[in-house]
Amino acid sequence: MEVILMIKRIGILTSGGDSPGMNAAIRAVTRVGLNAGLEVFGIYNGYKGMVEGYIEPLTSEDVSEIVNRGGTILGSARLPEFKDIEVRQKAIRQLQKRGIEAVVVIGGDGSYRGALSLTEMGINCIGLPGTIDNDITCTDFTIGFQTALETIVDAIDKLRDTSNSHHRCSIVEVMGNRCGDLALWAGIACGAEIVVTSETGFDENEILDRLRDLDLIRKKKHAIIVMSEKITDVHQFAKKVSLNTGFSGRATVLGHIQRGGSPCPFDRMLASQMGEKAVDLLMQGIGGQCVAIRENKIVAYPIEEALVMPAMSRKPLTNLFERLG
Repeated sequence: MEVILMIKRIGILTSGGDSPGMNAAIRAVTRVGLNAGLEVFGIYNGYKGMVEGYIEPLTSEDVSEIVNRGGTILGSARLPEFKDIEVRQKAIRQLQKRGIEAVVVIGGDGSYRGALSLTEMGINCIGLPGTIDNDITCTDFTIGFQTALETIVDAIDKLRDTSNSHHRCSIVEVMGNRCGDLALWAGIACGAEIVVTSETGFDENEILDRLRDLDLIRKKKHAIIVMSEKITDVHQFAKKVSLNTGFSGRATVLGHIQRGGSPCPFDRMLASQMGEKAVDLLMQGIGGQCVAIRENKIVAYPIEEALVMPAMSRKPLTNLFERLG
């Protein structure tokens, strides 16, 4: 049966913070689209490039040998002004000038809001969850989370070696925004003594008590604390550890190293499957949705629902961490 294309030209952009696997998603959207008879355009530097008209056609060769590369070949930028309707209208005029009828947006919840606004203005958009933070609640995993987790685990494994040699407590700050998944998963995978996230709360005195117990009662040679960002000043807390426990406190902020590196096989596969799903949805004339993985199945939800969907409980993993202590 002949497939009637409802659209002829689509665009793709990456927005917000980059994450490993974005290039795999760009490759998937481009090649699946081209093989379906669509023309595919790369929108460079996110919504900023859309407004400024930094838009170029993509060929299969343009996305060759990028599946293993971190970052995003399209570049990314933040544009808070995109919430203004006049700015979005300018972006739409740039798309219309090139005959682009629909867009795949790879990014976080802020990027999703932009995609929803464009859909409401007549440009169908599909969102893909590109962020290491794993803070898009409608999906079990975001593109880049697993790779960032591997980076964190590798760093903590190395810190453990030196901490053990110097009777240290290493306080490792990881990303995650307000979501504690990177800290919690890394804490379990690394055998950390303490994990601190926005979900667990931060009680400074309780943690110092636990460290004294680890030192004096359990005779631990070292301790690892994995802490989500935006909790406390880890360098100041490390000083308090040195002053109030038998451990020498040292803080390590992993920072943007967590966003870099070649994506792991899981993120490459996830990005490829999600990219395919996005093109299929747009070819059906569907917009205003975001792609997710739930219980190992690639699905889609309306963006309005996704943005207010409650996060799944982390209690089972928190309980596991406590039982492993």
